[in-house]
Order: sequence, then C-alpha cells, then structure tokens
Amino acid sequence: MSLRGKKLALLLSTPPGQPAFQHGLRLADAALAAGAEVYLYCIDEAVRGLDEPPLRDLTARGLKLYACAYGAQQRGLEQNPRATYAGLALLSDLMAAADRFVSFN
Repeated sequence: MSLRGKKLALLLSTPPGQPAFQHGLRLADAALAAGAEVYLYCIDEAVRGLDEPPLRDLTARGLKLYACAYGAQQRGLEQNPRATYAGLALLSDLMAAADRFVSFN
C-alpha cells in the first residue's frame, strides 16, 4: 500500500529521552520517506523536545510540527520557530483530517 498523499498525525506526550518519543520520530521519518504528509503534535513533556536534532531534520524534510501552547507556557519554554503553537482544538482537527492517527504516551 502506498503512503504517498496519505496523512499521518502523531501525538507525542513523553520527554525526548524516552523510547516512545524516539519511536514516534522514527515512524514520522519512515512515513515522510514513503511520501506521506506527516503532522506531529507535541504535548505535555514532549514540548521539551522541539529542538531535538532529529526533529529539526524532520521539519526540514516537510514534517508539520505543532506544540501545545499551554504545555510550553507551563514549563517556561520559549517558543520554537519551527513549531506552530496551538491548543487541543487543533489536535482534534488533525485527528479528524488524518488517514491514520498514532499516539505515543
């Protein structure tokens, strides 16, 4: 089955050092390589990983990166220019529009 043109939405909530965070990035990498449109929403502790080198590479390759504005504010993090900050309404829209949605908690 070809992924070209399909939409994959991913939700990450774990800190960047956790296996689930890294697994989510590997899935995003494989989906981008297969031609899918990939949307990644970081929430909770995952907002700490917005500047991770693999994530920078993925955004350079076309990954659409979103971050929970409230989560970043609660953790005192500065906004990352590669991410679009939004709330849970946007996450709901991503879930509804995607062909597949995967969450890594």
